[in-house]
Amino acid sequence: MIPLKTLGRLLRPGLLFALAVFLTGCNTAILNPKGQIGQDEKTLLITAVVLMLLVVVPVIIMTLTFAWKYRASNTKARYEPNWSHSTAIEVVVWSIPCMIVLVLAVLTWRSSHALDPYRPIESDVKPVVIEAISLDWKWLFVYPEEKIAVVNEIKFPVNTPLNFKITSDTVMNAFFIPHLGSMIYSMAAMETKLHLIANETGEFPGMSSHYSGAGFAKMHFTAHSVTEPEYRAWVDQVRAEQGNSLNKDTFRALGEERNSDWHPVTYYGQVEEGLFDWVIAKHMGDNKHYGMKHAHAGAAAADAGSQEDHEGHAPMDDHESKASGENLDANTNHDEHAGHAGHEGSGE
Repeated sequence: MIPLKTLGRLLRPGLLFALAVFLTGCNTAILNPKGQIGQDEKTLLITAVVLMLLVVVPVIIMTLTFAWKYRASNTKARYEPNWSHSTAIEVVVWSIPCMIVLVLAVLTWRSSHALDPYRPIESDVKPVVIEAISLDWKWLFVYPEEKIAVVNEIKFPVNTPLNFKITSDTVMNAFFIPHLGSMIYSMAAMETKLHLIANETGEFPGMSSHYSGAGFAKMHFTAHSVTEPEYRAWVDQVRAEQGNSLNKDTFRALGEERNSDWHPVTYYGQVEEGLFDWVIAKHMGDNKHYGMKHAHAGAAAADAGSQEDHEGHAPMDDHESKASGENLDANTNHDEHAGHAGHEGSGE
């Protein structure tokens, strides 16, 4: 049998190597956040791990200690073959895990509400609104207040809340800037929200963390956290691209360009108003889900009407328009009544 000291000397290089490997992950985005949301998530992760280690570490130590103490060659160890119960041990092994689970439950409940992606970040600084649309296989970012748009790049001022509105023009994707915090999905005909903030200037990689097809590996972008003057200079630079405007036609062309390689950064100096709502509405069709805002449907109806007029269809007269509106109101009221009845029946 190998002596314990000799075994320790043999295992020491391997343990040091394993420790070095584990520590290399401390510089990853998750453990090296650059925003308040990411920092809070890191604190929550470390706290939860430490609480669980309060049980795991003593169990590992006691397992090794008991195995060594009660080995077959140790004739001095106590031998009690009829021993079967100890109240003190039962109290310890049950009360400590129960208290840890209780603390974790409270911690999870509070952090789930505090770190809700839909919850705006409290700040005296006016937030920057960014509408993110996932395409095959690139990201389009619209700044509705600045009336500009960019492909595969975003810039924003440091220490400024970011209000993301996210949707998809194709399949489901996942919007994620690891250094800043939470991930959230982008889905066609739906709008999801995400609130982030950067506490430092720098360049942070962004990605789609959900497989979406052949060009998925190239579906990444760069998020630039800059000073306020640098942000304003960048906005002016994008606005200077007046010859490159983003409207429904250019958006369709951009979506049909299914790039298998990384799509270069593209600036649009002008953006058609309501484009984000139109992207959502065109995938909704006649479906209206209870509990969702139906404002997007108006954009699709208006676009469909303009296309019919353009194709030569005669527009409805006043009587037809009024009758159509009455039927739409009746159907809407019927759908809402059915939705309420369904929720009442389900007990929600």
